[in-house]
Amino acid sequence: MKNKSILITGASGSIGLAISKKIISSGYDTIMCYNKNDSFIDDIKTYSKDYDVNIRFLKMDVSNREETKNILLKDIEDNGAYYGVVLSSGITMDNAFPAMTSDEWDKVIDVNLKSFYNIVNPIIMPMIRLKKGGRIIAISSVSGIIGNRGQVNYAASKAGLIGAVKSLAIELGKRNITVNCIAPGIIESEMINDEIIEHAKNMIALKRIGKPVDVANAVNFLLSEDANYITKQVISVDGGMF
Repeated sequence: MKNKSILITGASGSIGLAISKKIISSGYDTIMCYNKNDSFIDDIKTYSKDYDVNIRFLKMDVSNREETKNILLKDIEDNGAYYGVVLSSGITMDNAFPAMTSDEWDKVIDVNLKSFYNIVNPIIMPMIRLKKGGRIIAISSVSGIIGNRGQVNYAASKAGLIGAVKSLAIELGKRNITVNCIAPGIIESEMINDEIIEHAKNMIALKRIGKPVDVANAVNFLLSEDANYITKQVISVDGGMF
């Protein structure tokens, strides 16, 4: 039986890489999209040898609409439609709002929010024509739910994803395509230092920050048949932030 194929954007980031490894280990063919950092590719090729899956790599700037559309449609023409997509691309350009530049606003919105359209719009009709259902999962953020100082641009982009997901879930429900959001809290990465960790612990019920695999586990569940009656939801993976 042919494996289901999953497209993941932001695959070179800490969360995207953890998601990719998790879904590879679950037997999905995985199409990993990245922009500039290709240092993960050799590691993934080695990792995937232990599993009977196909891996492809697509280099693209998800904020570039035409480039993204052309690359995705060519891949679909060559290899078939995707069963699912995980939207994990994201950047931060934090600044107090009065000092925030138009470039800081536009770049974050372009990569984090506009990419939802750039990715999902070209792939959705091929997914529908498969008539096998599907999964769309967007990685939002706790900032998109509760806001965060210095992140007006980032919070706006991640809140926008939530609105897009909830609306698209209604449109695609009759096609048996589920659409959900995962909202990570403070997740271990190269951007998180000890000062942030100590401050964050006071706001987290579990008194520790999360790991990328915690997000990956939630994605893997939503991709599975066990989640076939879950749609239009925002699942927080934040250790109980308050």
